[in-house]
Amino acid sequence: MKFMIIVKADQNSEAGIMPPTELLAEMGRYNEALVKAGVLLAGEGLHPSSKGARVRFSGDTRTVIDGPFTETKELIAGFWLIQVKSKEEAIEWVKRAPNPMPGTESEIEIRQVFDAADFGEALTPELREQEERLRAESGQ
Repeated sequence: MKFMIIVKADQNSEAGIMPPTELLAEMGRYNEALVKAGVLLAGEGLHPSSKGARVRFSGDTRTVIDGPFTETKELIAGFWLIQVKSKEEAIEWVKRAPNPMPGTESEIEIRQVFDAADFGEALTPELREQEERLRAESGQ
């Protein structure tokens, strides 16, 4: 089972304030533990929303909205993608993570990634073959 671990943004991350060296070292040790356990697939921090954009879809119309975005509590500052046996194991890993926003309350969200089997009959054999081919071509 794959899970995306989502680190919520705060005012400092949205202001582009880089984490202190101590937190970077703690995160490095945590990431090393994830790698040694064989569960880490990816993990990155994100630039503030002021450097981002959103594309709004309305029928065939596409509208680009440049950041920053106002709802800081709804924004993402970074993520991990892990592969574990259960949601409970994902929770245990997240409980071991350093507080990503030292000195304040912060929140990390855990979301399961869909697997091809989750789509049932809607994922036809042709679509399944395409998915497998694309994964192979992209190295996933």
